[in-house]
Amino acid sequence: MSMVSRFAASVAFWTAAVSAVLVAVASLRFLALGVSASMDFVAHNLDGNALMLYAHIGVAPIALALMPFQFMTRLRARRPKLHRWLGRGYVAAVLVSGLAGLQLAFHTTAGIFAATGFALLAVLWMITTGIALVFALQRNIPRHRAWMLRSAALTFAAVTLRVYLGSSMAAGLDFQTAYPLIAWLCWLPNAVFMEVYLLVRPKSSRLVSAAA
Repeated sequence: MSMVSRFAASVAFWTAAVSAVLVAVASLRFLALGVSASMDFVAHNLDGNALMLYAHIGVAPIALALMPFQFMTRLRARRPKLHRWLGRGYVAAVLVSGLAGLQLAFHTTAGIFAATGFALLAVLWMITTGIALVFALQRNIPRHRAWMLRSAALTFAAVTLRVYLGSSMAAGLDFQTAYPLIAWLCWLPNAVFMEVYLLVRPKSSRLVSAAA
């Protein structure tokens, strides 16, 4: 990679990493404020579906916060055991929050279009992460990294969802109109972008080298 490309990759990585950690921390505000005050659009799940709600909103931030550390080259090289343990934590968090998110998708009040978007996100999130785990266990590192990038693109939906929610509110869009679209926009462009990146990147390039 050229110096300019490496700089651009570094900026992109650290912007995404910091955004992920900040959103993960902010997502836990329900611990102090309560779900109704901080996430009123999912508060209806408190009545009869609280376990799945807390499993998702309490564990998904863990996956989001751990995700950037999986792509830090120095960490993998210098602390391989820590890298593996963080990876195990990430996979476990995706499984728990993904299963809970899938169940919650069918309890959304935003309609079938939104439910389908969130359900598909949960399924693909768990599948991509599971495949990445299988390749890690097989020591097929190139494929493991590719599938972890796919998983990360879907994990990052937690960030893009909030960007779209904030933007739609700032634009004065009706929540009931915007939210079903956001259920797809928060992850589908991420997934497409990552597929394009994996298709066109030079074989020798590494997105995560920016974190070295």
